[in-house]
Amino acid sequence: MNMENFVTGYPGSEREIRRLLRAAMGEEAYTSFFDTFLTDFFDEADARHLASLGLNSVRIPVNYRHFEDDDRPMEWKETGFARLDRVVTLLARHGLYSVIDLHALPGAQNQHWHSDNPTHRSEFWTHRHFQDRAVALWEQLAERYKDRPEVAGYNPVNEPAEPTGEVLAAFYRRLERAIRAVDPRHVLFLDGNRYSTDFSVFARGEPLPNCVYTAHDYALPGIVGATAYPGVTRGEFFDRSVVEQTFLRRTRYMRETGTPVWIGEFGPVYSADRSQDVWRLALLRDQLEIYAEHGAGWSLWTYKDIGLQGLVTVAPDSAYLRRIRPVLEQKQRLGADSWGGSDAGVRDVLDPVDALFEREFPGFEPYPWGRRQYVAGLVRHIMLAEPLAERFARLFEGITPEEAAEAARSFRFDRTVERTGLSAVLRHHLTRGG
Repeated sequence: MNMENFVTGYPGSEREIRRLLRAAMGEEAYTSFFDTFLTDFFDEADARHLASLGLNSVRIPVNYRHFEDDDRPMEWKETGFARLDRVVTLLARHGLYSVIDLHALPGAQNQHWHSDNPTHRSEFWTHRHFQDRAVALWEQLAERYKDRPEVAGYNPVNEPAEPTGEVLAAFYRRLERAIRAVDPRHVLFLDGNRYSTDFSVFARGEPLPNCVYTAHDYALPGIVGATAYPGVTRGEFFDRSVVEQTFLRRTRYMRETGTPVWIGEFGPVYSADRSQDVWRLALLRDQLEIYAEHGAGWSLWTYKDIGLQGLVTVAPDSAYLRRIRPVLEQKQRLGADSWGGSDAGVRDVLDPVDALFEREFPGFEPYPWGRRQYVAGLVRHIMLAEPLAERFARLFEGITPEEAAEAARSFRFDRTVERTGLSAVLRHHLTRGG
C-alpha cells in the first residue's frame, strides 16, 4: 500500500507514476492492474511464509492516498481501510502481529521519494492543513483498531525530517493526545528525526507514555557501493564494533530513558554480483546479534521487491519485468534510483555541478544530508527521473485489462523467487531464540 521505485521498478514518485500510468493504460486496464497488484503483492501465502521463518510481527507501510484524496481531504475512502484490514486479518490468521506504518503523509514528511514526494521539499511541517489531515486519519485508524489486539501498535510518521525539531516534538505531543482520546491502549512507535536517526529533540523531556521510540539502522557498507565487510567504505573502516557503535549512538535516548528499543528498518541491499552476498549476509548476522545482545526488537526492510532487497523477489522472466526491462536498464545507467542506484554513469554530469558548488557555495550544506546528496537528489532522482517516468508509462500503452492483471500477478508469492540465503540467516537467528 506504499509503492517505492526500487520495489516495483518505476522512476520517481508513486503519485506521478500513477498519474502517468492512468493516462497511458486507460482507466479499465489501470484499475485491473492495481486491483490485482494490491491483492497479489501480499496474500495468504505471503503471511504463511513470514510465519514459517519464525517472525512474530509485520510492519505494514501505507500511503495516505488510500484513505483520502487531496482534492477531497478527510472524505474517507472505505476501500483503503478494507485493503489494510485484509492484510491485518491475514497476518493474525498466521499468528503475526501488525504494526501500521503511515509511510507517506499528506504534504510529505521528508524530502525524498519514499514519502511519495515528487520534489525535494517537505511541506508537511510548514502547513498546518497537512498536519490536521494526518491527525484526522490517525483518529480514524485508532477508532477502527482500538479493540483489535492483533495490531501491536501504530507507527504514525515514517522517517520524519524536520529541520528545526521544534515542530516534530510538538506534533508528536498533539498526535499522542488525539490518538489516546480514541484508543488508550495501543503502543505508539515514534520515529526519530532525520529519517529516524536523530533523537536529540526528545532529550528535553520525558518519553511519552506507552510509546516506543524507533530507530532506523542502515549500516553504510550495506547500502552503498561497498566491496567488502569488514572493510573500508567511503574512507572509513567498518567491522562489527563500528556497526555496534552506530547502533548505540542511534539508540542512546531509548537506553538512557529505559524505553524499549525497536529498529523499525534495517538491512543490506544486494548487488547483482551474487558473490557479494556472503559479506552482506555477514553484516546482517552481526546486526541481528547486536540487537539480541542489547534487547532490541526489529523489523527488516523489505519483504518483496523486483530484486534489490526483498526476502522474495519477482522472477526475472516474469511478464512484468519483461515489459519494464528497457527502463530498468536506463534507470541503472542514469542512477535514477536513490536507493540502490549508482552515480557511476553520470559522473561526467555531476562532477562539474559539484565543482561549481564547491567554487561558488563552499559552505552550502542543506538539510538533511548535505550538498552532495542535494545535487544527486535534484539531478538524478528528480530531473532525470521525470522523463524516465514518462518512458516507463509508455511501456504500458495499449495493454489490455487482462494483460495488465497478468503483469500484476508477477508479484504473487508462487511466482516469486526466494532469497534463500537471507531466509536461512533469519530462520537461524529466530529459531535459536535470537
